[in-house]
Amino acid sequence: MSDIADFALQAVGFDALEGWGDDDPSSLFEVMANCRRHIFETKPYRTGSLGLTSADLLPLLEEAETFHPSSAREARAFFEKRCQPFRIVRADGIGGFVTAFYEPEIEVSATPDAAFRFPIYRRPDDLIDLDDQNRPATLDSTYAFARLRDGLIDAYPDRRAIDQGYLDNCGLEIAWAKSKVDLFFVHVQGAARLRYPDGSIGRITYAAKAGHPFSAIGKLLIDRGEIDRADISMQSIRAWLAAHPDQIDEILWHNRSYIFFREASVDDPNAGPIAAAKVPLLAGRSLAVDRLIHTFGFPFFIRSATLTHLDGGKPFQRLMLALDTGSAIVGPARGDIFTGSGYAAGELAGTVRNDADFAILVPNAAAARFH
Repeated sequence: MSDIADFALQAVGFDALEGWGDDDPSSLFEVMANCRRHIFETKPYRTGSLGLTSADLLPLLEEAETFHPSSAREARAFFEKRCQPFRIVRADGIGGFVTAFYEPEIEVSATPDAAFRFPIYRRPDDLIDLDDQNRPATLDSTYAFARLRDGLIDAYPDRRAIDQGYLDNCGLEIAWAKSKVDLFFVHVQGAARLRYPDGSIGRITYAAKAGHPFSAIGKLLIDRGEIDRADISMQSIRAWLAAHPDQIDEILWHNRSYIFFREASVDDPNAGPIAAAKVPLLAGRSLAVDRLIHTFGFPFFIRSATLTHLDGGKPFQRLMLALDTGSAIVGPARGDIFTGSGYAAGELAGTVRNDADFAILVPNAAAARFH
């Protein structure tokens, strides 16, 4: 077992991964090839604190690009030959946890009117990236973005200030939405398909954020006694907001975090959105992780005995690739499962809140460092 700060990696055999023998990871090979092309053609993925690098991953990705499994067994054998599984074990004894996300589809207009009133914004010019060199002492290390104004760096206006007009007349609008609540959940998901009145489809994906920490409105409603903890889900939150329209602003403004978007092409309407790893997400096989710890592109085997509605009543047990991240995804054994695009995917994603076991597959050459 190798210790890394507040968690450890425990080397295990593939036969110790319950459910491994029932999985078919064949669909991952195309995604792995996409990751390899991004690393070569653009830049390597940022290395997380675990210390695994794109260079550690590249030999696996290169072999995957020319590997075409003819069966689930052959697909599994590819990883069994080339990787060492490590269980992720938290020092505090708390197990892993998964939620899920999806790509919403939202009604929009290219121009505002009485119905379409809520703007989707591009990244503002006065928003800058922060690092240890330029971060002012007034902002803690969780702030990755801030405002540069008259040569001074300070916190960017939050959700309430932006909703109340901070970015009016800046020409940043991509489109206008009908529903403030729908747009809020687009912010939570970080991507969306835009359906215009003429039936045409656009796409937006995450560009940046205002910088403030994410604050879950579901937790706020639980703490206030409005929704029981056992009943919390995207669906129950939406239902509560629909029943309390006079409190929508108050509740949404609790989450000061605000997301800015960029337009993305829709070359293949069947492909998933391009997220933080800069490759299209594959439904059911793409995982958002804490990028401060983990490096994009690495395979994770996730098993949850209680998460059964994604697999027809069977426990969720799949090999996935780390391809995205999120403000609420914090910790070594914390993941967000991508369920797909549209309403049905949202219904699947909205109720995922389950304990799960996490194992990361490390290419053999790099695995020696963790024994």
